[in-house]
Amino acid sequence: MRYAQLVMGPAGSGKSTYCATILNHCKDMGRSVYIINLDPAAEYFEYDVIADIRDLISLDDVTEDEELRLGPNGGLIFCLQHLVENLNWLEEKLGRCEDDYFIFDCPGQIELFTHLPVMRTLINQFESWDIRTCGVFLLDAHYMNETTKFFSGALVALSAMITLEIPHINLVTKMDLLNEEDKVAIQRFLDMDTDLLGEMTDEPWMRRHLKLSRAIAALFDDYNYVSFLPFDQTDEESINDILMTIDNSIQYGEDLEHKEIPDERDQEDERGAQGQDDD
Repeated sequence: MRYAQLVMGPAGSGKSTYCATILNHCKDMGRSVYIINLDPAAEYFEYDVIADIRDLISLDDVTEDEELRLGPNGGLIFCLQHLVENLNWLEEKLGRCEDDYFIFDCPGQIELFTHLPVMRTLINQFESWDIRTCGVFLLDAHYMNETTKFFSGALVALSAMITLEIPHINLVTKMDLLNEEDKVAIQRFLDMDTDLLGEMTDEPWMRRHLKLSRAIAALFDDYNYVSFLPFDQTDEESINDILMTIDNSIQYGEDLEHKEIPDERDQEDERGAQGQDDD
């Protein structure tokens, strides 16, 4: 069995920084982790990858093609569809690894995860390759400091979770860049105090749609589908808590934890049998 994280989120939410942080943290722990870039528009990242979709097809290849005549958004979707049609390329890249934990750094186009079948097809293929996958959805803390922004981000995260149907966690990133006042303000969203969220009236949209806001807050509260963990790349405890949550969701290391250790009597019987063979 192999394991993977599918790192999602809007452009600028810190996906590549998250991947690099988890990679370095795992190296310090002595764990082998491999990163795969699935963003055909990527220009730079601070880590080595074992597979890069740009070696198969890049956004420039598509947007510069005079026959296709696609823009950046349509071109990116075309690239991911091309990957799905050529999954033997990805299978070959993954098959070269001796260890079994992958991190897929995905593009920031949300429609890939909310209403297009591309990523769902990729997930199905992972399952056929015996790869247990956890979706990791990132949202920038700077865009989570108001109730309306929080509702928008939480509903997009919920949509991605429902579409992909895999274990899923949501992270609020760039916590290390917030001042103390902003950290206190954002804590109400991390705590998911839905009574407070539904009653806040300091924002114009909330005042006009208070009943709807309360209904959305009740949805989060009644079904408990949406929750967030803070991600601070400078805080080892934060990183470790996130990695442990993901590992538990995909049962990483379960086979090691549940190995049966033979009791002393079994070991004595085995040694006795070996002695008889020597005679």
